[in-house]
Amino acid sequence: MSIRCGIGIAAFPLDDPRGYFRLAVACEEAGIDSFWQTDRLVGAAPQLEAMAAMAALAGATERIKFGMNAVVVGYRDPLVLAKQCATIDFLSGGRLLPVFGVGFDADPTWKATGRDPGGRGRRANEALTLLSRLWSETSVDFEGEFYHYEGAHIEPRPVQQPLPLWIGGASKAAIRRTAALGTGWLGGLMPADQVGPVIRAIREAAKHAGRPIDDDHYGATIPFHLGTDEPPGLARFTGTRVRAAGIADPAQMVALGDASALIERIRRYAEAGASKFVLLPLATGKRGISDQVRRLADEVLPVVEGTGFRTSVEAIG
Repeated sequence: MSIRCGIGIAAFPLDDPRGYFRLAVACEEAGIDSFWQTDRLVGAAPQLEAMAAMAALAGATERIKFGMNAVVVGYRDPLVLAKQCATIDFLSGGRLLPVFGVGFDADPTWKATGRDPGGRGRRANEALTLLSRLWSETSVDFEGEFYHYEGAHIEPRPVQQPLPLWIGGASKAAIRRTAALGTGWLGGLMPADQVGPVIRAIREAAKHAGRPIDDDHYGATIPFHLGTDEPPGLARFTGTRVRAAGIADPAQMVALGDASALIERIRRYAEAGASKFVLLPLATGKRGISDQVRRLADEVLPVVEGTGFRTSVEAIG
């Protein structure tokens, strides 16, 4: 199992638009594995649209991989989404890591756009099937409950064949969806003791479906702040996103303090079966974000990345 760590951002935390590209390049130069954009279409906080942001990163970087955590397929037309993903993967030379979800009932996007969230799981299953076929087949005919395609074909197709199709969510339906359609799974804001059972259930369901998923294709999301100062926005983060995820104790989710705290948190998730990590720095502004990336690269990645932990947490402490 090979551990890799990426940086994720949600609400735009930087001082100016060009800071987004500077951050991506800084992550690339620091050896960060990947760069992740959260998908939120409606809200007061400034938030980049995930697909457009990934397209921009394809031209602004050369080596770092990038993805969206996670695009809600029900908000987008499958043909357009498949074409966007294929275009981004083609232009980046095969560096896109797409992750998809079905969204949640309370997402304000449903109400804002006059849509009913009911049936979103069945709609997502059809859309994900179409994405996979459009990326790999020369002509797609499909007759479903929600979508009807005849002779659909896109070019250029993705460089990666097959293009990864990771799925988020922890419900029984999400487990079945990942086993039947996905090539990987990325957990959202979930403590390690909840991630483990989901990974085991997906492995078992995928085995029964006759399409086992690579052991390296399971991931987790960890908010963090390296340093003794209280990170900006911590109270807002733990009071909204963490509790919205149904987690009563935010301490289970957020890694705060020196490097050993984050290393130990990653270790717990790795023991639960995760090996790919989206790390969310709780910081704002060029200086704050840059400091977190630098410390992550210098103090954490040399310990955790690769085929295993190369030293102990006690040695770091």
